[in-house]
Amino acid sequence: MIHRVDHAGYDIVSGYLGSIIAYLLYFIMKKLLIFFAVFILAQSCKQNQPVQKTYFGDPFSYCRTVKELNEVVKFNNFSPIVACRNYTYANIAAYECIAAAYPSRFQSLAGQINGLSSMPSWDTARPVDAEFSATLAFCKVGEAVTFPEGSMRHYVDSLKVVARDKGMPDNLFNNSVAFSDTMAKAILDWSKKDNYLQTRSAPKYTVIDTPGRWVPTPPMYASAIEPHWNEIRPIVMDSASQFKTPRPIPFNMKDTNGPYYKQVMQSKNAIDSLTDEQKHIAMFWNDLPNELHVSGHVQFMTKKFSPPGHWMNIVGIAAIQSKADFAKTVAAYTLTAISMFDAFIHCWDEKFRSNMVRPETAINKYIDPEWRPYLQTPPFPEYTCGHSTVSSAAASALTKMFGDNFAYTDTSELEFGIPNRSFTSFRQASDENNLARFYGGIHFHPSCLVSTEYGQKVGDFIVGKLKLEKGDH
Repeated sequence: MIHRVDHAGYDIVSGYLGSIIAYLLYFIMKKLLIFFAVFILAQSCKQNQPVQKTYFGDPFSYCRTVKELNEVVKFNNFSPIVACRNYTYANIAAYECIAAAYPSRFQSLAGQINGLSSMPSWDTARPVDAEFSATLAFCKVGEAVTFPEGSMRHYVDSLKVVARDKGMPDNLFNNSVAFSDTMAKAILDWSKKDNYLQTRSAPKYTVIDTPGRWVPTPPMYASAIEPHWNEIRPIVMDSASQFKTPRPIPFNMKDTNGPYYKQVMQSKNAIDSLTDEQKHIAMFWNDLPNELHVSGHVQFMTKKFSPPGHWMNIVGIAAIQSKADFAKTVAAYTLTAISMFDAFIHCWDEKFRSNMVRPETAINKYIDPEWRPYLQTPPFPEYTCGHSTVSSAAASALTKMFGDNFAYTDTSELEFGIPNRSFTSFRQASDENNLARFYGGIHFHPSCLVSTEYGQKVGDFIVGKLKLEKGDH
């Protein structure tokens, strides 16, 4: 039997198979073309992406860096208000790096704060590690704004070693360092116009021992700190006197039924009968950076961080507890530092307007020459209370960043052997600070109350005026 091949059928089948193969080849080629197009586009975007994430993005690394400046401040004998100046300008430098890197989320402070009209532009063709840049800018400004440059050199060198050891590419490393230097220079140039340098040569406070006027107190008998601080340019306030406090209770120790005598006796009686809890509160918020101890012929100093250093620690505690990212952590430090900076200017304006005597002086001179307060009296007039003022302003800033009723435990004082204290909110903490200055015997209670009220006025004003996170107002 002869088998005949049906060529027509073969042609139909082969044509059908050929079409399928051709379609599959087309489909595969199309997918490959799309893949390569997307790959090439992604690589192109990557090369032009200005922000690249690395291990420096951990917000704890920024908290550690702020703490490093805190240590430098502590061991260089700077007063609380000068220390606050370091924290403020350093944090602003870091914040501007973040605002430049994330313009859809954060807004530059240029045009929002006094004297800062513009900031360096961002070159999107040069990729940077924004968090690394922010950290370096913080260090550069923090050490140079008051200290001689080099105070944080070893720490900065260690950061750069880490970057190299972790394999940061040369172009990313160099771009990040260059951008931090550019931003730091802009902030340092701006900081030099705040009148700080001019106040270094201003006349010293004149001690006039007239009834009710401040005079140096034991055991240091130190000169008044920064009597010209109201001449410093505020960051946000219009002027040092924008929030003028009520006049203090007039000095009058002759009228034993008068309000001044009563507040003096209230202070003496409270310190003479402090409970253990009240002593803990007073010591927890002491924050006297340089305390002189005298035992017979032996004298020695102990060092702690100052009030703004304490609140910088609290910012770090809140940021870590709330799991804030790096950018929000920087913003929180910045807003808190600015609030305290202006609060100090406001407070010092009143201190050297009223020049009120401290409780220790009034009690020693008119009631008991051997009486001493529980805490060592700092060297400047009594009214108003600096710690209460800046604490209240800081509470406004932190409440804005992390919300009201933010419960936390403050572990800041453990390094000085003082047990922790826990709070249900930042406002509760600032209110406790109010009591601490009274329990310490270094302020009259009415002064603390006024200070807390007006510190909040300053803080609320700043929080209401500054726009950091976009869409937040």
